[in-house]
Amino acid sequence: MDAAEQETGTPRQYVRYALDGHVATITYDRPERLNAIDGAMRTQINAAFARFRDDEDAWVAIVTGTGRAFCAGADLRSETGNPAGDFPGTFWEKPTVNSFESGWEIFKPVIAAVNGHCLGYGLTLVTWCDFVLASDRATFGYPEVTVGIPTIVGALRLPQRMRWHDAMELLLTGERIDAERALQVGLAGRVVPHEELMTEARALADRLCRAAPLAVRATKEMAVRGANLPITEAIRFGETMRKVVQATEDAAEGAAAAAERRAPVWRGR
Repeated sequence: MDAAEQETGTPRQYVRYALDGHVATITYDRPERLNAIDGAMRTQINAAFARFRDDEDAWVAIVTGTGRAFCAGADLRSETGNPAGDFPGTFWEKPTVNSFESGWEIFKPVIAAVNGHCLGYGLTLVTWCDFVLASDRATFGYPEVTVGIPTIVGALRLPQRMRWHDAMELLLTGERIDAERALQVGLAGRVVPHEELMTEARALADRLCRAAPLAVRATKEMAVRGANLPITEAIRFGETMRKVVQATEDAAEGAAAAAERRAPVWRGR
C-alpha cells in the first residue's frame, strides 16, 4: 500500500477510464513503476476493458500510459497478487482467457497509443489491438527469456503480425527495438512525434466513429473469426452476420441517409 492509500484508506487507481463522446481512453497510471502490472493493477485493467466492452456508448478505445512507459510488463515484485490475474488450481496454470491481452473477445476497435517503453504484457496488449500508433520515443520488446521465463501468448501472436524471422528475433533474444524498427517490421502502423501522439490517436478514433458502429464490430469479428475457418464456413458465417446487421436501425439509417444525400446519424442499434 502506498502513502496515498494509507492516508485515505481507499485503493489507489492505477488505471483511468474516460469516455468523451463515443471514444473511451484507458490510461495505465503507475508511472513510478513504468506502468508495470501488479495484482491490483491487473484487476483494474480487466475492469476497464470490461467496461469498454459492455458500454454501448463506447465505440472505440484508445489505450496509453503515463510517464516514460506504455507498460513495462509484469511487476515481478508484486505484493498484491498475480500480475496475470487469478487462475484456477494451485500449481499448474490452466489455459484461461482472463484478460484483454490473453484474448477477450472485444470487437470494437482498439487503438494502442504507445507513448514509451512497451514490454512483455504491454507488447502482448499491442498484438491484440487493431491500430498501433507509436511515439518516436517508444521501444518494444519481450524481455522474458532474459530472466528465465518463456513468452506464451506473445509467441502465439507475434508471428501472425510480422515475418517469422523478425518475430523470433524479438521473442528469442529479449532485445528491444525502437519505434522506427517497429514500423519497418509491421509491428507499428505509424510513428509520430511524441507530443502529437494523443492528438493523432484521437483523430483516428474520430474517423472510426464516422462508420456505423455495429457494422464495424461485425466486420472486425469477421476478420478475427474468419482467419481460423475454412473458406466456405467463413463465408457462410459472414453472410449470416450481414443479415443480422442489415436488420438494425443503423442499417436503415444508412440507406435513408444515402437516399437523402446527408450524413447518417448512428445510434448503435
